[in-house]
Amino acid sequence: MLRTIAHELLRYLQAAPFPHLTTLKVSGLALFTGLEARLVLSEPEPSWLAWGWVALSGLFAWGVVLCQADALSRYREFKRLCGLLSRYGFRPRVFRLVASSRCQRDAALLAARQAGCRDQARRVFRDLGYRWYHILPDAIVANPLYFFHPRFLRSTFVPGKRP
Repeated sequence: MLRTIAHELLRYLQAAPFPHLTTLKVSGLALFTGLEARLVLSEPEPSWLAWGWVALSGLFAWGVVLCQADALSRYREFKRLCGLLSRYGFRPRVFRLVASSRCQRDAALLAARQAGCRDQARRVFRDLGYRWYHILPDAIVANPLYFFHPRFLRSTFVPGKRP
């Protein structure tokens, strides 16, 4: 049982490497700003700057939550793709649907590796023009403010739902 849990935890980490790395970075920033806020608030008369540090620390803490929500969504997508691949076999159409984001491509490649068709999946992404350095989602590259659009948030945090 412990081995199964460790195996699933490893899959969870492998399905979303970028969100997990970002979580580590943002956690460090949240810790640093929280300690700075505590230091400034411990002064006899804390200034308005102290509350800025508190707000910044809270913002970074919220970033940790969002990164982990994204990581969990990628893991769920990995599980969904594993089910599709085991049921229907390799279908390029499935990989074209998840090609627009590096995080989704990582989860899809992990599912394809588990199903034994990773080279075919890589070929689909390569034929679509994606390379290792294409990290940001296509919609964000086209319009950075689209990050706040409900359609983008729904497709990011609810895998399998397409607008």
